Amino acid sequence: MTVSHHYDQEGIDLSDPLLTIPQAARLLAVRDSWVEEAVRTGRLPCIRIGRHIRFTRSDLEAWVGEHRVPGRTCRIGPASH
Repeated sequence: MTVSHHYDQEGIDLSDPLLTIPQAARLLAVRDSWVEEAVRTGRLPCIRIGRHIRFTRSDLEAWVGEHRVPGRTCRIGPASH
């Protein structure tokens, strides 16, 4: 069986399903409201289809990779000086 990949002009693989806000939030292990705010402020890559917001898994995976912090510098709570 051959899988057909369809790419748009920007190279997005359209054979993978587009994710909704709740699906993206679940993938990132955050609340829907965090995803909505990240989209509103332009911090999270998304695709706008009319009034709908969608995400590709590959965009979210790339975003996570760009925001990875080495383990020793991740802190929880107030930073100690």
